[in-house]
Amino acid sequence: MASLLWFAHSICFLLFHLHFQAFPSLSFSFNSSSAAIQCQYDQSLALLQFKKSLSVKSAPSPWSFLHHPKPYLKTESWKEGTNCCSWDGITCDTETGNVIGLHLSNSLLYGSIYSSNPLFSLRHLRKLDLSLNDFNHSRIVPQFGQFSKLTHLNLSYSGFVGQIPSEITYLSGLLSLDLSRNYGLISETTTFTKIARNLTQLRELDLSRVKMSLVPLSSLMNLSSSLTFLKLKSCELQGKIPDISHLSKLVSLDISWNYGGLSMEPMIFDKLVRNLTEIRELHLSWVNMSMVEPSSLTNLSSHLSSLALGNCELKGKFPDNIIQRTNLQLLYLFGNGDLNGSLPRHNWNNSLRSLSLSFTQFPIYLDYDFISNLKSLETLGLSSCNFRVLNLELLGKLTELSKLALSSNNFSGRIPSSFGSLKRLSHLYLSYNNFSGEIPSTFENIRQLQILWLQNNHCSGPIPHYFTNFTLLYILDLSNNQFTGPIPFQVSRLSSLLHLDLSNNLLNATIPPSVFTLPELWCLILNNNQLTGHLGPFQDNPLRYIDLSNNMLHGSIPSSILKLADLTVLILSSNKLVGEVSSAVCNLNSLQILDLSNNSLNGFIPQCLGNFTNNLSVLHLGTNNFHGTIPETFSASCSLRYLNLNGNQLQRRIPPSISNCRNLEILDLGYNKIEDSFPYFLETLPELQILVLKSNKLHGLVKWSSTYYSLKLRMFDLSNNMLSGPLPSGYFNNSKAMMNSDVKMEYMTAPNYPYDYSVSLTLKGVEIELVRIQTLLTTIDLSGNKFTGEIPQSIGKLKALKLLNLSHNQLTGNIQPSLRELSNLESLDLSSNFLVGRIPMQLTDLTFLQVFRVSDNRLEGPIPEGKQFNTFDKSS
Repeated sequence: MASLLWFAHSICFLLFHLHFQAFPSLSFSFNSSSAAIQCQYDQSLALLQFKKSLSVKSAPSPWSFLHHPKPYLKTESWKEGTNCCSWDGITCDTETGNVIGLHLSNSLLYGSIYSSNPLFSLRHLRKLDLSLNDFNHSRIVPQFGQFSKLTHLNLSYSGFVGQIPSEITYLSGLLSLDLSRNYGLISETTTFTKIARNLTQLRELDLSRVKMSLVPLSSLMNLSSSLTFLKLKSCELQGKIPDISHLSKLVSLDISWNYGGLSMEPMIFDKLVRNLTEIRELHLSWVNMSMVEPSSLTNLSSHLSSLALGNCELKGKFPDNIIQRTNLQLLYLFGNGDLNGSLPRHNWNNSLRSLSLSFTQFPIYLDYDFISNLKSLETLGLSSCNFRVLNLELLGKLTELSKLALSSNNFSGRIPSSFGSLKRLSHLYLSYNNFSGEIPSTFENIRQLQILWLQNNHCSGPIPHYFTNFTLLYILDLSNNQFTGPIPFQVSRLSSLLHLDLSNNLLNATIPPSVFTLPELWCLILNNNQLTGHLGPFQDNPLRYIDLSNNMLHGSIPSSILKLADLTVLILSSNKLVGEVSSAVCNLNSLQILDLSNNSLNGFIPQCLGNFTNNLSVLHLGTNNFHGTIPETFSASCSLRYLNLNGNQLQRRIPPSISNCRNLEILDLGYNKIEDSFPYFLETLPELQILVLKSNKLHGLVKWSSTYYSLKLRMFDLSNNMLSGPLPSGYFNNSKAMMNSDVKMEYMTAPNYPYDYSVSLTLKGVEIELVRIQTLLTTIDLSGNKFTGEIPQSIGKLKALKLLNLSHNQLTGNIQPSLRELSNLESLDLSSNFLVGRIPMQLTDLTFLQVFRVSDNRLEGPIPEGKQFNTFDKSS
């Protein structure tokens, strides 16, 4: 599940990684069978039973959008009583009629292939391709290892999960094995070791996206020297790459995008490039090569056509002659921030088709010479570059371009109208600039667009109606601009759309109903606009992520949204929604984040929310009108990290089962009507950092006896209750988080998704909602209770404390001089108690203090003078 969610998240938010990544796959050659060859009856029957065992999807698998041609249902031609050798996707032996090839790539198949499937009776198979289908998160069963004559096996992009069965290594005659991009597939150490040792005839191996984090890199040294194609991209590999120079026949090597887990020493690299004399494609992006001299690249084979070294931490000057090599078609150097060099002013390599210098120090002269040398370019990446001469209009002359990235350059003014001449453009990235004004009308000509990123600019005006003509579009991100008006009504024409983000604009009117029924939509992000109307109805689609927060939507939550089986994030906060929350919400077993806060929802909180899924990490139902009780049963497998029920009318007790949520970091139950004693069991939560129980009817003593579990607590708010007895000195003695002021400033966010935690807080006398919580913020608010006794000296240990409010209690004794040790304190309120004596002069050492209140006590003498205290009014 985690791997699938990672993929959903990467689709929504990390598609920058796909900017210029080609997706070559191992291709099988299937010869058409002559209709005169008669198929064997038993094999024809097995094929028909195999067809019957699977269903057909009306829409292609979520992976097929990366590929062409368009998927079609090959099994539609499979008819009983006809010769199976004439069926689509079938190859038969010309002499025996045995089925030797099954090619069903991108055939809209859906379901699970179990060990009893009739497929495994086709013992004569030599080539099997089931790629780009959807096998529903099922496992690759061991029976795939029974095809003893198999030479080619392709199960890529097919939704398989779990361990690769070791039986795959029985296929000793395999020439080509492709299990790539099954998000959730894992290779154990022993399985990969057997692949390396047993499949000695292997020529092509692609395990990209297979999780191999535990596989020792030394096992790469056992791979067959016959390999010509090796692809281990994004496999979570870690460690130093060993000497694999024995793979001297390699034509293509890709161990890129293992996200900094790999490194290569200069000696290993030098040996590799000298021995790979036939290499044509070398992709090492994200391999740490910081010690490798760029000059050593000159030893690469003259056959080299594709070189990808993005984010390799290369430093210094890149060799000029690499760029001018006549065979070179692809050069990616993006992300090497300390890499520079000079681009030729004339006589460029005419073979170059793809070039990315994004996030490097190469000087870019975007002038007529630059453009005239690159008219054959199909991919150009110049995000965050060092422009010396800039004429963006000239880019319109690169009419062969299909991918163009110009993000993060601080470009200003209007988007060049000449871009409308780029009729082949499929990927356009203009995000994180300062473009303004309306989108040029010439964009209407770019009918091949598949990805359009315009987020984080200052573009304005309406969203052009002709966008709905971009029927190939699968990612549209116009967020963080100033677009106005309605969402184009004919958005239903964008039937391939996977990701729609129009957030943080000035859009108004109702959301077109067709938005909720887009058949392929994974992510719908429309938050922070002025949209009105009702939600839904939603149709059965693969939606994973919905954020419609901070709009003016009204009505009830439609039951159809609670039937989206794949939904992982649902954020509908800060609207005008009414009605009850149906217990059907607990049918969303994949849900990780549920935020319905700041609406006018009422009724009871469904009791099942405490234990309906092990995936839920965020539950925010604050600022509504819920009544009744907090769900009583939080299961032992509770994964909650953030629970916020603040601002409702909840009564009775705080359920002890909350202590089952061992990952809980924030608990906010403030502003309710809870009548209970202090929930001492919360001290057993090892990750708890923020506890807000303010403005309830809690009573009795605050028992906090643990010597361990309060170590991380750094926001502690029990204000406006009826608590009594001494202040909880046990907490002050054990709060290590408040004792350590040397903390890196970060914001508390949910795992897997960009969701910021929030909490209500009285800060310097003002009630606010902290929509982002800094890890530096440390507060104690025990005001408005009936605490008695003296202020413990141990409070002085809390050196990271920024806010301390003990006002409106019944505290006695002196103000402790040890408070001077609170060197980061910004607000101190001890007012409305029974404190006596003088204000200690030592408090003037609190140089960050901005709020100081000690009024309505029995103190004597003047307020000390000096430093910050000179700024305080005598009424303090």
